[in-house]
Amino acid sequence: MTVADEVAQEPAPHPSSRLRGVGHWLRRCLTRWRAILLTIALIAATGFAAGYFYFVYRPDMQTDDAATHQVTKAASDGAVALLSYSPDTLTRDFNNAKSRLTENYLHYYQQFAEKVVGVAAMRGQVTTTATVIKAAVSEIHPNSAVVLMFIKQKTTSKDKPDPVITSSSLKVELTKVKGSWLIDNFEALTGGRP
Repeated sequence: MTVADEVAQEPAPHPSSRLRGVGHWLRRCLTRWRAILLTIALIAATGFAAGYFYFVYRPDMQTDDAATHQVTKAASDGAVALLSYSPDTLTRDFNNAKSRLTENYLHYYQQFAEKVVGVAAMRGQVTTTATVIKAAVSEIHPNSAVVLMFIKQKTTSKDKPDPVITSSSLKVELTKVKGSWLIDNFEALTGGRP
């Protein structure tokens, strides 16, 4: 007698015995339903807590009052550096302003400073001093921020030695680069870029 003959002689499992096996498994699961539901609830709660920490709590910790103060200070100091210059200290003023800019904005600023501000400052002996009146954070994220501010500029020149005072509002966009907040965009709210 071969193995195939022995297998052929064994009775095939009866369908009702399969159903009994499935029924037995279902009864066992139903008796343990509380443990299964508790395990599923525990996994769901752990997943929710981890997601909440990662997407809500952690970014809030990175954008607390200290971060808001740093952003406001960086935007204010940067605005003063960009808008204050004198023909006697023009190179130093431009270098100070450049150190507060991201590489994206630096290219625009260099062209503007060399072709417009530098020429006007030297030719007309223009001196401008900017002062921040008020600054507030409009948006803040762990690596980017927007600050709105009001500034006052006092300008004197060879033709107008008496100071001319102007006020304007600015929108300053900042990006965190290697731990420092740098200006990524700088625009007057009443028109184009200053």
